[in-house]
This record gives sequence, C-alpha cells and structure tokens, in this order.
Amino acid sequence: MAESAPDGEAQAPRRRPALSPSRAGDFKQCPLLYRFRAVDRLPERPSRAQVRGTVVHSVLERLYQLPAAQRLPERARELVEPVWAELAETEPELADALFESAEDAEAELAEWLGSASALLDTYFTLEDPRRLEPEACEQLVEAELESGLLLRGYVDRLDVAPTGQVRVVDYKTGAAPRQVAEARALFQMKFYALVLLLTRGVVPSQLRLMYLADGEALTYRPDEPELRRFARTLDAMWAAILRAGRTGDFRPNPSKLCSWCSHQELCPAFGGTPPEYPGWPEPDAAAAENRLDRAE
Repeated sequence: MAESAPDGEAQAPRRRPALSPSRAGDFKQCPLLYRFRAVDRLPERPSRAQVRGTVVHSVLERLYQLPAAQRLPERARELVEPVWAELAETEPELADALFESAEDAEAELAEWLGSASALLDTYFTLEDPRRLEPEACEQLVEAELESGLLLRGYVDRLDVAPTGQVRVVDYKTGAAPRQVAEARALFQMKFYALVLLLTRGVVPSQLRLMYLADGEALTYRPDEPELRRFARTLDAMWAAILRAGRTGDFRPNPSKLCSWCSHQELCPAFGGTPPEYPGWPEPDAAAAENRLDRAE
C-alpha cells in the first residue's frame, strides 16, 4: 500500500498502470525479469554502454535544438563533455557506474567520452541533420487501447513531412542485431507506430532504426491491419501480466540473454531465491520507467 501524504501536503496524483515497450519486451523475454524490474523494482547497476547511450541520445536531442546550419559533427563532439558533466551532477549513480576505482579514471573517462564522440561521427554518415526539422525529440507518447490498456513510451525522434507523412526514428548505440534482437527492436517500433495510429489516426510511413556502432540502418513500413493485430497481441500480453500479478507466478525463462541479467543470484534457474513477492504495485509504481530504457 502507498503511504498517505502527511497532513497539509498534497498527495501526488497516481499514474495509471501502463505498458511500455521496454517492460513488454522484458515480459516476452522472461516473466521473472519483468517482475524484478516492474514489481520488485530492484536496482540495477548500469553498464558503461548504457550510460554512453544516454549521453549520445542527449547530445542528439540538443543537436536538433540548434539552428540547422550548426548541426555539424564538430558541434556534436563539443556537446559530449558538457552533457556528461550535467548528467554526472544530476545522477551521480551513473558516474559511479563507470569506474570502480579512481586509479586511471581520468584517462579512462577521456577514452570513454571519445567512444561516445565516435558514435556521433557515425550518425553523420547516416543522415544530414541540417536538412531535417523534427517535430519532436525524446517525445513521451501515450495511447489507450479499446480494452483500456494504457500504452506509454518515449520516441527518440518524430519527423513529419509537409505532406503529413510520419517517420519514427530510433537511435541504437550498439551494432545492427541478429535475428532475435532485431525482432525485439521491431517490436518496440511497432509499439510506437500503434500509439501514433491511435493518437493521430495515421500509420507511420516509415520506422527507422539507426545503429551507430556500425553505421547500419533498418527501415520498416507497417500497415494498419498489422498494427491492429499487434494491439491484440499487447492486450493478450497484459492479460498474462495481470494473471501473474494476482498470483505472483512470474516464471523464469532461461536463454542466452541470461548472461546479461543483473539478477542471476535471485533467479531459481541459477539456484537463487527471489525476494518475497510484494504484491501487485500501486499505479504510480507500475508506470515507473528506468531512465536508461531510452538508451537501449
């Protein structure tokens, strides 16, 4: 149960339970992982790659706030260090995640910042931001299905042409994925496309994934019947989540992805014991998102 606000203090409005592409992907991958992140809300130590992804996304967001003529590779590189400094100040736990000791930290930091600049250089080989005027960057989008399920997520960039055509762009700071990871990435993009169909009545003409580690790009063109079927898939997934939430029966699904999981020591598949089930979360907790989800 959520605690009541002290006398004289207004209680913050609770947000409705919602499904995001990240949490939906967690449940598809492993229901127990979903529980650890969305219900138990266990802390996770972000990797250097995740923090770097956050920096790169923030730099690209700021790049598009500049006049078009200033959106140049050297300007993007100039933004890396101040963006990192601000992030380290506001979220010091991210800075702590980079280096376990102070020894050689300065040299390691310089190398790490250089790797972020290299990803940004690759971005400029994929498109010329001087020729683009996005409608929005890092945009929160929400929509409700007929079932009442609320969908919520962040779109890296939304381009709208004078003709009304909509393009969803997502930056990935890793390399172009193999089949399983590619399916997860397309799941995320279909999620955003469905939200835009529901809120704008328009099927995005293009879903574009940019992989900045190797300069590859993946383009997908959805259609409305496909997105309507996808909505039914999300409804079925949410029904399964609610069933598991009522009973606490979130089962592990061992796979090759387990090697990347922060919670192996608590997983029965690896001889661990999960914490006592806290019960289905309050609406505000169910909707909570890890900031680093945007950097995936």
